[in-house]
Amino acid sequence: MKVRKIRLTLCCLLAAAGVFAQSNRQRAEMLQQAIDKYLYEPQTGLYIQTSDRTKNHNLHADLWGLCALIQAANEMERMQPAKSYMPPVVNAIQQYYDPIPPAPGYASYVVKERREDRYFDDNQWIGIAYLDAYTRTGKKWYLEKGEEIYRFMMTGYDTITGGGLYWKERDLTTKNTCSNGPGILLALQLYESTRHQPYLDTALLLYNWVNRYLRSPDAIYWDAIKPAENNRIDSAAYTYNTGTMLEANVKLYQLTKEERYLKEAKQIANGSYRHFFRNGRFPSSYWFNAVLLRGYEALYKVDHHREYIQAMQAYADKVWEKDRDPKTSLLGNRPEKELLGQAGMMEIYARLALIK
Repeated sequence: MKVRKIRLTLCCLLAAAGVFAQSNRQRAEMLQQAIDKYLYEPQTGLYIQTSDRTKNHNLHADLWGLCALIQAANEMERMQPAKSYMPPVVNAIQQYYDPIPPAPGYASYVVKERREDRYFDDNQWIGIAYLDAYTRTGKKWYLEKGEEIYRFMMTGYDTITGGGLYWKERDLTTKNTCSNGPGILLALQLYESTRHQPYLDTALLLYNWVNRYLRSPDAIYWDAIKPAENNRIDSAAYTYNTGTMLEANVKLYQLTKEERYLKEAKQIANGSYRHFFRNGRFPSSYWFNAVLLRGYEALYKVDHHREYIQAMQAYADKVWEKDRDPKTSLLGNRPEKELLGQAGMMEIYARLALIK
C-alpha cells in the first residue's frame, strides 16, 4: 500500500510538471501572438514601444525593447525548433544599425528617423542573443555580428576607476554592472565559440573589476560606480545585474573547472533569492527578472537544485493570474503594455517550458 501511494504521488508530481510545461508553452505562444498583433508594424518591419500609441513619445520602440525581444525569440525557437521567430526581430534591429566611428554598433533608436546615442549594454544584449543563436544553429552570421558588437563594446573600456566599461558612448560619468556583466557573458560566449584566448582574458578582466567595485557583501550587485563623482557607488540593486554575474560564474566554472566559480554562483543565487523574492514575487520589471532566470537556469543545469526555478515559476504563475489583460493577453499593471515587459515574460515562460 505504501509503495502504491508513493507511486501515485510520483505520478501526480509528474502530471503536474507536465501541466506546468504545457501552460508555460501556451503562455509564451500567446504573448508572441499578442506582440505581433498589438506591438508590431508590418508595413515598416518595426515594433512600437507600448500598446497605447497616444502615450508614446516615439513612433517606434527604443532598441532596449528589441534587446529583450531578440532573446525571447531565440528561446521560442529553442522551444519550437521547426518554427522561425528571430528573422523579423533581426530585420527590425538592423534598422538601428549605425556604422559611425570608432566602430559600428546599434543606436538606441531607428537611425533613419533620427540620430541617437549608442549604449554598450543594448549592444551586448543583442550580441548575447546572437551568440546563443550561433551555438544553436551554427549560422556564421550570428558569430560575425557577435564579434562586431564585441569590438564596439571595447571602445567603452578605459582604466579610469581601475578599468570597466562605460554605460553609454561618449558619457564618461558612469560605469555600470549592466554594461560589464553582459560584457563578460559576451566575451565568454565568443571564447566558447572560437577558443581565442583574448576573449577569455577580457571576460576575466571585467569579472575581477565588477567584483572589486560593485559586488555587495550580501552577494548581490550594485548598479554603478560614478567616476565623475569621486567614484561614488550607486547602491541600487536590480535583479538583472545579479543575474548576469550569476550566469558568468557558472560559465567560468564550466570553462575552467575551477570550483571557486561554482561556489560563488551558489552564493549569488542564494543572495538574490533572499534579497529579491518576496510574497511569491520578484520586483516589478519582468525583463530584469528574465535575466535573473538565465542565471538560475545555468546554475540548475549544473547542480540540479530546483529551489530558484520553483520560485521563478511561482512568480510567473502569479504574473499570469494577476497582471494579464484577458482581452489582449498582454501583461502589466498599467493600461499601456510595453514591448520590453512582454518580451521579458515571453522569455521566462519559454525558458520554464524547456526546463525538465
